Amino acid sequence: MKLLAKTNRIYLAFSLVVYLLTALAFYQIVRLLIYDEVENRLRVERRDFDAYVRAHNTWSTIPYFVENKIDVVPVGRPEPFREVFTDTLIRNRYDDELIPFRQLTFYQPIQGRMHRVEIRKSLIQTYRLIEVITVTMILFLGLLLLGTFWFQGKLSGQLWHPFYDTLSRIKRFDLSSDTSLELDKPEITEFNELNDVLQKMAAKMQQDYRSLKEFTENASHEMQTPLALINAKVEQLIQTEQLSETQTQWIETIYQASRRISRLNQGLLLLAKIENRQFSDSQSIDLSNLLAEKLTDMEEVLLFKHLSVQVQTTAPFDVQLPGALADSLVTNLISNAIRHNQPKGRIELTSNADQLCLSNTGGHLSSDPERLFERFKKESTGPDSVGLGLAIVRQICDSYGLRIAYQETAGIHQFCITRSDEYH
Repeated sequence: MKLLAKTNRIYLAFSLVVYLLTALAFYQIVRLLIYDEVENRLRVERRDFDAYVRAHNTWSTIPYFVENKIDVVPVGRPEPFREVFTDTLIRNRYDDELIPFRQLTFYQPIQGRMHRVEIRKSLIQTYRLIEVITVTMILFLGLLLLGTFWFQGKLSGQLWHPFYDTLSRIKRFDLSSDTSLELDKPEITEFNELNDVLQKMAAKMQQDYRSLKEFTENASHEMQTPLALINAKVEQLIQTEQLSETQTQWIETIYQASRRISRLNQGLLLLAKIENRQFSDSQSIDLSNLLAEKLTDMEEVLLFKHLSVQVQTTAPFDVQLPGALADSLVTNLISNAIRHNQPKGRIELTSNADQLCLSNTGGHLSSDPERLFERFKKESTGPDSVGLGLAIVRQICDSYGLRIAYQETAGIHQFCITRSDEYH
């Protein structure tokens, strides 16, 4: 959910609560004011009633009291009640409807006898007035809420426009290009400071990227040359006839260590290049066909290891990968399947349009499967393994929208490659 949408929802919910509470409070205030007015008028009627009784010492229905209904009922003994206001309903004799009244009840002696006097005033007009005020208030509050919400959305869109502009430019920014990140200088101080920080960070990242790229390129060249020289000289020493058996073993150890360092250097440099996106020539490659071709090319090794191969492909598994990385991916998968296989074992390749799986027989996995793709994590202790093959496979998959998973079932080790959800 976008920040503006989330903010507007919170603002709308808060405004609704405030407006509802305001409406209830306004309704109660209007009702109390109107009731107070009605009760004051009833008190005036009581004073008129008292004045009439004092002047005539009796009571009779006269036109002066026609507006308000007055009931005078004699009581057996005086009641200690003061005046009391209550709401009551009286049926209209003309249309047989219940009409709301506000009633004032008090006790008045007339001709030496206590009477209960009830003066009532109709509330029908008062209720209609409250209804009109309430409907008008709800209408205006609703219009105010909608207008405020619309204005808030428009205002927020204008205020946050520099932020979204910055966000779109960052999405298009490429570390590998020579173009620096150019951002506007908005009037809002916070966004202006954000853009300044982002430009400085982008410039630093580009500088670090260029330095790292230069380092990997130089290291690839400078380290491979002396390693190749060491290997060549060691091979010449091995062929020398004057060496003793002990010296030959020492030189053989040096030679194996030198080859291991060379492979380790190549693997680490390849991982650094993949992480830094230094491979940009992506193309559509049928990974299942490439794997099948690699298995065919390694037929002599498979025959030497007494390994059988089964290939079942129902549809091409096309992916977008640079050719060099696709070759590295399948080579590492096949090397892993051969290295960790068992005598007279088998390798199975199955694929369809959505998934590619390479399986091999082998012993039980001794390490945690979750750590199988970590760097320098290896099952084999042989000199040919440097523990980077599966790490390279995982890095290639993560960098190019693929997902690789491992599972072991009854001695069958299976690696499956699928497309990540965001790339479907």
